[in-house]
Amino acid sequence: MAGEKVMKGQILDFAVQMKKLVNNKEHSDIKFLIGPNRKPIYAHRAILSARCAVFKAMFADQAQRGSSGDRDVPFVLSDMSPDVFLAMLEFLYTNCVTLTPKIAIDILATSLEYGLDELRRLSSEYLVENLSVQNAPECLQAAVTYGQDELREHTIVFIDEHTENVFKSKGFQELSEDAMIELLGSDGLQMDELDIFNFVKDWATVNAVVLNKSVSEVARKVIPRVRFALLASSELEDLEKENKKDKQESIVPVECFNNAWKFHATKKCEADNPLQRKRAGTMNREHHSFLGH
Repeated sequence: MAGEKVMKGQILDFAVQMKKLVNNKEHSDIKFLIGPNRKPIYAHRAILSARCAVFKAMFADQAQRGSSGDRDVPFVLSDMSPDVFLAMLEFLYTNCVTLTPKIAIDILATSLEYGLDELRRLSSEYLVENLSVQNAPECLQAAVTYGQDELREHTIVFIDEHTENVFKSKGFQELSEDAMIELLGSDGLQMDELDIFNFVKDWATVNAVVLNKSVSEVARKVIPRVRFALLASSELEDLEKENKKDKQESIVPVECFNNAWKFHATKKCEADNPLQRKRAGTMNREHHSFLGH
C-alpha cells in the first residue's frame, strides 16, 4: 500500500514487558513439567506456536490425538533442566536471552533441537565472547558435536593462544576423539610436537580407563595426527624404543614411524602434507630446513 511503513517502537521495552509473561500462571493455557523433579512451568500456546515450529507441531499432534480435555494434560520434558527451558522461553517471548556460562552450551544444543536459529547464533556468540582456559575444551567439543564451524574456528584460535594451559586443564582430558583430531589439525598450537605427543598419550591413558579400552585402541585415530616428522632422529629412536616395550599397548602405529623416517631419509617434503608442517610452537631442529612452511 502506498505510503505504508512499519514504525518501530522501543524494542527493549517490549521485551521487558513480554518477559513478565514467562512462567506466569495467570492467563497461561499450557503447563510443562521440566526436569527429573518435574518442575511446573507455565506458558501460552499461541506464543510458542507462532515462534517455534516444533511446539506448533507438538500442540497440533496433541489436538489430533484426543479430546479437548487433553489440552489440560501437562507436557513432560524430563531431560531438560528448568534453567535451560526458562531461557528458551525468554527467547521465544522476547527475542532476547539471558545466558550464563552454566547453561550456554545446553542452550546451543536446545536451539538446534527446537530449530531456533537466532537463539543458536546468540548462544554461539556468547560462547565466543566468554572463552576461557577452563571452558575452551567444552566449547570445542560442542562446536564439533553440533557442527558449529564459527564457534570451532574461534575456539581453536583461542586454544592456539593458550595451548599449554588448555592442554593442562581437566577439560582437555575429556575431549572426544573427533574433537582431539580437530584440535591436532591446527598449525597454530603454541607447543612443541614432543610435548603434544605426551599430552595426547596422557589423554589416551585417562580415556582408556574411562572407556574400558586399551590405550592403543583409544589413540588409534588420534595419534596419526601427531607430526612425528617434526621430531629429530634421536627423538624418534627413543619413542620407538618406548613404543616397543609393550606390544599390546604400543600407542604409535608403525606407519607413523615409517612416514617420519622416510622424510628423514629423503629430505623431501610432500606438498600439502599437514604432518610435515611446523606449528607455531615447534622448536627448531636441524632437519626442519627441508620441511614445508
